[in-house]
Amino acid sequence: MSFSAPGLLLASLLYLILLFGVAWITERGLLPRHWVRHPLVYTLSLGVFAGIWAVYAAVGVAAESGFGFLAYYLGISGAFLLAPVLLNPIMRIGRAYQLSSLADLFAYRYRSQWAGTLVTICSGAAILSLLSMQIQAVSTSASRLAPDTSPNVISVMFSITVVLFAMLFGTRRSQGSESHQGLVLAIAFDSLVKLVALLVLGGVILFGVFGGMGGLETWLNTQNSPASPMTMTIDDGSWRALMLMAFAGALVLPHMYHMTFSENPSPKALAKASWGLPLYLLLLGLPVPLILWGGQELAATTGPNFYAIGVAQALESPALTLLMYIAGLSAASGLMIVSTLALAGMVLNHIVLPLKTPRDHGDIYHWLRWIKRLLIAVIIFAALLFHETIGTNLDLSILGAISLSGTLQLLPGALGVIYWPEGNRRGLIAGLISGLVIWIVTLVLPFSHTANLLEWLGAPLVPDYSNWHIFTFISLTVNVTVFTLVSVLSGSTAEEASAAQACSLGALSRPHRRELVATSSADFIRQLADPLGRGVAKREVERALGQLKLPNVEYRPYQLRRLRDQVEVNLSGLLGPAVARDLVKRHLGYKPMASGGMAQDIRYVERALGDYQNQLTGLAGELDNLRRHYRQTLQNLPIPACSMGDDGEILMWNHAIEQLTGITADDVVGARLQALPEHWHLLLDDFNSGEDLHRYKHRLDLNGKPHWLNLHKAALSGPDHPEGGSIILVEDQTETRLLEDELMHSERLASVGRLAAGVAHEIGNPVTGISSLAQNLKLETDDPDILSTAEQIQQQTRRISTILQSLMNFARTGNHSQANRYEPVLIRRCVDESINLLSLSDRGLGIHYINDCPDNLMVLGDEQRLVQVFVNLLANARDASPEGGSIRVSGNRDGYSAIIEVTDEGSGIPEDQLDHIFEPFYTTKAPNKGTGLGLSLVYSIVEEHYGNIHVDSPADAESGLGTCVRLKLPAYEPDSGNAAISLNERS
Repeated sequence: MSFSAPGLLLASLLYLILLFGVAWITERGLLPRHWVRHPLVYTLSLGVFAGIWAVYAAVGVAAESGFGFLAYYLGISGAFLLAPVLLNPIMRIGRAYQLSSLADLFAYRYRSQWAGTLVTICSGAAILSLLSMQIQAVSTSASRLAPDTSPNVISVMFSITVVLFAMLFGTRRSQGSESHQGLVLAIAFDSLVKLVALLVLGGVILFGVFGGMGGLETWLNTQNSPASPMTMTIDDGSWRALMLMAFAGALVLPHMYHMTFSENPSPKALAKASWGLPLYLLLLGLPVPLILWGGQELAATTGPNFYAIGVAQALESPALTLLMYIAGLSAASGLMIVSTLALAGMVLNHIVLPLKTPRDHGDIYHWLRWIKRLLIAVIIFAALLFHETIGTNLDLSILGAISLSGTLQLLPGALGVIYWPEGNRRGLIAGLISGLVIWIVTLVLPFSHTANLLEWLGAPLVPDYSNWHIFTFISLTVNVTVFTLVSVLSGSTAEEASAAQACSLGALSRPHRRELVATSSADFIRQLADPLGRGVAKREVERALGQLKLPNVEYRPYQLRRLRDQVEVNLSGLLGPAVARDLVKRHLGYKPMASGGMAQDIRYVERALGDYQNQLTGLAGELDNLRRHYRQTLQNLPIPACSMGDDGEILMWNHAIEQLTGITADDVVGARLQALPEHWHLLLDDFNSGEDLHRYKHRLDLNGKPHWLNLHKAALSGPDHPEGGSIILVEDQTETRLLEDELMHSERLASVGRLAAGVAHEIGNPVTGISSLAQNLKLETDDPDILSTAEQIQQQTRRISTILQSLMNFARTGNHSQANRYEPVLIRRCVDESINLLSLSDRGLGIHYINDCPDNLMVLGDEQRLVQVFVNLLANARDASPEGGSIRVSGNRDGYSAIIEVTDEGSGIPEDQLDHIFEPFYTTKAPNKGTGLGLSLVYSIVEEHYGNIHVDSPADAESGLGTCVRLKLPAYEPDSGNAAISLNERS
């Protein structure tokens, strides 16, 4: 049964167009995001590992070594089952530093462009054999379905088609951008097609050829030949070599590294793939024995490698035949597309860019895309050339063995990345070259029929199809031995040690705190414009700022160091780690080191430890808890504190100093003192650079108000902390200073009071004499003018006496002995007596006094002095009230306090004067109408009674009139058995 060449070509193109359609609708966002990023899609995409092996080569290996074909699946299944200790560390490093290929990983870890280049050359040489295997499978299967078509023509057309689709699949985005979700879904679709086709074929064979499980068992029992398929024991080492190479393939095959790490959507997806991929491979392996047995039962005319096609042809089912051809096409095209994309990126980053950095190109992204497209074509056509000259003469299995054994040489270096920090670039390069030389001499040259040096030298063991695995193990052993010896003997550089520490499990990088030449993000753009062009430099710097969530204009030294690291990481994905590191080192360099050396970047370490919080256990976890405790102690210290390095960079800024300055820690930590507002910068910088360890009562005006600060400084350098720096404590003494000023003011007032008492006493006697003489004068004459003058003299002397009495009362305030005995006082009685005293005066006769105090409201106090309080308050209310107004005195009990309110209907007190009315000699009355001592006296008496006084004006918010004076005094609660109330005796 055969197909026409145009029909087969049309079917092939339709399938590849369908594959491109799947990728296109995914890239356009037409499929739900949670479908595209589902772990099942990621797991199926990893099925690209199987390639043509799953459809064709596995059956051929099963025919030769029985169940030995499972070694290919068991090896990579073991690698994925060990994902937590093998794959997760690589993924962590790759994500952190944008390492999109194994060459990037080697170049970063071993700090060598040569390491990346050598890995690229090794991968490229080995992958040519694997790509040739895919081309041979497709061309051979197509030529069997369309016998009139030349396999060479099919190979060329297939290669051209793959070139076009690889360009469309993988180079639509910028180098180093996010994962190609369309490519991932298309490869997952490929894997699903392979699986469905093989399961369908296996089911058809089981039930259509053998008639079910019973028929299969009967057939197997009739096969008595010693060489019957699937009965041979795996007693040679080929399966062990195959398992080891498949195990290494999870890390070192370019397409597997790309799909496993670069296209990984999340760590959870890798966790699910660690069991999902082995399950998928198990399902792929189940139909293999059935296909082999079915091919032998039906006497398929094809060799065992192509029994999948031969069985379908023997069953004379065009649909099944075409399905198996599409499955093979799907497997081959998927592996070729991903391998070529990955290898093109490696060649671009580690061969092309080191030779020619695109300095003069306006759009570097466009230039990189076209170079990558050109490399894709070069790689695929190189594979086609290899196939036409060498690969077409080799079996599928030996092509796969040559490829896998070549990439196996990369395994020691890959494991050294995460498990052997002592490994260095010299050991890696020496070991890799040694292994590759043995691989070329013992496997590549003999099997390519180019030269068999061992046979020419007459060696006792010559490579052939039965012992290739021995030379695989020899090359790997020599590689590991040389790698180990050279690394141990030569030692690592400081740069390599730093990279090894960053790559080690649980490692915590401790970068040094150095000052960059660039002082702002704008300087980054200017300095990167030379190698990248201004447009690209601006885009990359803004991209890094966005990733770090920093403002567009950044100047803080710590954040600039973070920005530099992020720019290098992003450029690493774009240009490769070696080129990116060299570019950043040359154009975003550090200032020369001071003689004192470099201090560690404490802020960076703090952030890293914060990220590790849930991963630290045992002693490390306890030490981290201790660190957090001390840091929180500093942060919550009620005294403002900040620390800084010797270079003036702020390292700590606690909560108290945030409240004092109004500057948050996020705004200043990592910045220099110069970044603070001028007044804080001048103060802290001057104190930090000076020799004084203490500075007391330094005045600093903040928001127009004076503040007084005490500053204390301590050096942080010592035997256990050689990095230096200092910590500054800032005590806010403003309230203390204000209290001191108030105390001094009170002392001055007391002095004035004592002076006033002395003056009043001395003036009182002459005033009394003047009043007596005026009274005698009135008695001795009837002259109206003299009588009028004498009356005026007496009025003025009475006024002088009133003022003197007020001065005496003010002077005596607060001078009462602590032995004064307070007794229960009825508030209503005090108010009534005050009203009676005011009624004797001829002033305010039209005023109505209302006493609403309860009869049982009592306080502990001095009745005479409380009467004096109410006389002053009622007098002030009378003077402020209009003619015919009312003054109300009300009271009530509030817990252990008595609340008394005196409310008038006067004009009120202006708001700006309310804070001063209790000051001595301050009055709101007209000139010659008051002394300003009344309310001061009231305030003092109320304080003597352990109460307080408050004034609300206006009392009526709607009219804006009236004043309410509210007294709060300790209430007296009589004993229940005491009926009689003893009242104070008047003094």
